[in-house]
Amino acid sequence: MSAPVYNRVALIGLGLIASSMFWAIKRGGLAGEVTGFARSEATRETARRIGLCDRVYDSAAEAVADADLVVLCVPVGAMGAVAKEIAPHLKTGATVTDVGSVKRDVIDAVGPYLSDGVHFVPAHPLAGTEHSGPESGFAELFDNRWCLLVPVEGSDAGAVAQLRALWEGMGANVDEMDADHHDLVLAVTSHTPHLIAYTMVGVADDLRRVTDSEVIKYSAAGFRDFTRIAASDPTMWRDVFLTNKDATLEILGRFTEELFALQRAIRTGDGAHLHEYFTRTREIRRGIIEAGQDTAAPNFGREAPKG
Repeated sequence: MSAPVYNRVALIGLGLIASSMFWAIKRGGLAGEVTGFARSEATRETARRIGLCDRVYDSAAEAVADADLVVLCVPVGAMGAVAKEIAPHLKTGATVTDVGSVKRDVIDAVGPYLSDGVHFVPAHPLAGTEHSGPESGFAELFDNRWCLLVPVEGSDAGAVAQLRALWEGMGANVDEMDADHHDLVLAVTSHTPHLIAYTMVGVADDLRRVTDSEVIKYSAAGFRDFTRIAASDPTMWRDVFLTNKDATLEILGRFTEELFALQRAIRTGDGAHLHEYFTRTREIRRGIIEAGQDTAAPNFGREAPKG
């Protein structure tokens, strides 16, 4: 087991990502101690019951005291308020990071509260499941997944390198990206697909000529995967769309144009256009598999149900 990357890590918010970070940190011996805090008393009690964090505190101020790394694992809409609350209690030389899916808004919300003696290195692990809460985490969540570090102007190179070492120790591949480009990339790869999934599941719910039992009974891989994505945490995704508005609307506009073109091809019987389009999109799927970000196994890389 390697030497710890940080002596003390504080996790603020104890959902899927924070709990997975804790188990991954413990697996790799990456921190001497991990403290935690969650706004909900029920969440704190659950964390204590399952041994999530070495110590769970009843206030964020206590949790961050003397921490070398503070990780904000709350919805992006709450980042600013949490930063304001903990700022007076951060020790000089500490690093503050986050796991939010949006970066420009988080930087604007958190940065003004941090003193010059505190390093700020925003980050975003591209990993997750449709489950949430302290009991949903597992150490392998970040294995061979990407974590994007988004240093701000003046970020300390040593602080960035240390955070990189932590994420690599938790099994992630690490890259760096500027905030605005990050938000555009994620609008393409995550935010807009989630919005489309929510919409498609909503359409099925509204289409009363197709009964609920038929939707459930005959869900093949396509609709089933939409429902998996659409089961994601509502608070988190509400905040993502409100805070990454411009990039999401830009990609939605492009999506609408493509959709109209496909509608036209179907209406006019333009099979050549459809075949060419589907061939091109198939290549993107192959690229994802070749990059090791999914498997070509049947059932979309997930095990068949047991039993």
